[in-house]
Amino acid sequence: MTLATDIRTPTRPRPTFWRSLGANGRIVGALIMREGTMRFGHENLGFFWVIGEPLLLTTGVMGMWTISGTTHGHGIGVVPFALSGYTMITLWRHLSGKMVHSIRNSMGLLFHRNVSLIDVLIAKSLLEVIGIMAAFFVAWTPLTVLGVLDPMPDPLLFAGGYLLQAWFGTAFGLCVAALSEMYEMTEQLLPPILYITLPFTGVFNLAAWLPPQWRAATEWSPLVTNIEMLRAGMLGGDTVYYYYPMYTVYWSLGLTAVALPLVQHARRHVTFS
Repeated sequence: MTLATDIRTPTRPRPTFWRSLGANGRIVGALIMREGTMRFGHENLGFFWVIGEPLLLTTGVMGMWTISGTTHGHGIGVVPFALSGYTMITLWRHLSGKMVHSIRNSMGLLFHRNVSLIDVLIAKSLLEVIGIMAAFFVAWTPLTVLGVLDPMPDPLLFAGGYLLQAWFGTAFGLCVAALSEMYEMTEQLLPPILYITLPFTGVFNLAAWLPPQWRAATEWSPLVTNIEMLRAGMLGGDTVYYYYPMYTVYWSLGLTAVALPLVQHARRHVTFS
């Protein structure tokens, strides 16, 4: 008598959206830790410099403004104005400036089957977003406890402005990463471009303080919308804030749609030596 045998070939579970999302989240998290360790090392303060680097810049500027007695005379304190402004400008400059040649510097990681180029670039951007936000709260929390700053009247509006800045800056940074591999002059052109954009970041003034014709010109910049939204949530008061979140969303969607295929195209320009 012959016994029937049931031989089954083992199969992997079918990937689902949530399983794939969870795997990507773990990959990006590991890449963030690797990027922080590679950049700041294990010795001395190590990973603390993710927070310490932007914190020193922001607190240094606040201290200089306060000591010099600088004021704009519009009923908003120098400390909260400087803290909000330099947090946003640091985020903008880091998300774009530190993406130059990021593709060629990350190609070695692509030998890992589950790691994609987009994962690596997103991890670099998230490290900046998390570090600068942490630096903000390391400065903001004790200043609020000591009574130097008032509690935020609308934390969700504050978070919305910061996240819009992060999305817009990340999309722009992906474009910079791709263009820097395709055109070497990108590395030289980017610093003056970032300086030229300073008047259109809203760091040094509120839109309400500008003459109507100048305010209309600056409102074309998504960066102004983002910082006005953040300051409205952080400062509040009777000041009128001009922000249009959907305008930044449209800009960010457009830049993202351009950046993703551009990054894949730029990868062809990178060769191993």
